[in-house]
Amino acid sequence: MAPPATQFELAQPPNDAISALAFAPDSPSRLLVSSWDKNIYLYDTLQNSDENSHGTLLQTYEHRAPVMDVCFGKDGSEAFSAGMDWQVRRIDLESGDQMTLSKHAAPVRRVVYSREHSLLISASWDSTLHIHNPTNPSLAPLTIPLPGKPHAMAASPSKVIVAMTSRLVHIYDLSTLSSALSSQSSEPPQPWQQRESSLKFLTRAVAAMPSDAGYATSSIEGRVAVEWFDASAESQARKYAFKCHRTPQQGADGSSTDVVYPVNALAFHPVHGSTFASGGGDATVALWDAEAKRRMKVYQKFADSVAALAFSADGRYLAVGVCPGFETGMEDYSGEGRTKIFVRELGENEALPKGKGK
Repeated sequence: MAPPATQFELAQPPNDAISALAFAPDSPSRLLVSSWDKNIYLYDTLQNSDENSHGTLLQTYEHRAPVMDVCFGKDGSEAFSAGMDWQVRRIDLESGDQMTLSKHAAPVRRVVYSREHSLLISASWDSTLHIHNPTNPSLAPLTIPLPGKPHAMAASPSKVIVAMTSRLVHIYDLSTLSSALSSQSSEPPQPWQQRESSLKFLTRAVAAMPSDAGYATSSIEGRVAVEWFDASAESQARKYAFKCHRTPQQGADGSSTDVVYPVNALAFHPVHGSTFASGGGDATVALWDAEAKRRMKVYQKFADSVAALAFSADGRYLAVGVCPGFETGMEDYSGEGRTKIFVRELGENEALPKGKGK
């Protein structure tokens, strides 16, 4: 019989809201966390510092402004950050050295790294992408103008998806970006595809299928959409959207209405590629089967909004970043003391799509 799933809370969490979580590509226990408290935290989730706490904080990397996003680079010793100080930085996690790769003209919202193409892509509220090759710093970053402000970005093995304001979605081919950067082209490459989001409200998160077949997006209005890259009519007919992260509320007259929460985070399972997790302002995490269009599981409610999610590379662990959201419109917002990171060890078949059991 498979051992039961377990969940634990990491010791020494950030002092303010979590902006992103990322597991190392070569370790199921090295976890990076970026925060509004101007730091990036590196944990070993499985190495306990004492018998009463879980995980060990290995190091913190201080920034000059809140950190909006973080990702690992080619291996577990390299990371990249997106800052409110407009900078894209490379961090040597062993020595702690930081190097500025480029500077945007506004805060940097997202960074993604493609190991297949050795490319780092940053998306800024100055409505541009910067394409970098960290292995060749002599190449000047390539700037791609965007028609809107980017809010979410994700990379599949061959594509990068950029979700912007006004329901704009651009999909770029990574090999095209790599060629344009290598040739130092003065003409920015055009998107491989331009789409309008299936969601009517602002996109909050996007996640790419590990199979390279498509992606999921989520909005501030409690919905998720699943789409495929293939532009054929048959493939496009498969796309769908659904409501989630909503809580029924009983009115004084006995009628029931939904309280709608933003879906802040999405993450595809790296092994069972049809399975993805969503996390919302309703303080819950759910597992979904993208192919079967069904919900597989809803986890026990957390104390505060779910801000970020990440699966480990082997798919055994799901990290959940929890902190107060802005759903209640708090003007005196503080995440201190309420920011927590949970790591769930998944049961053997917990993320396995139905009908694919052993």
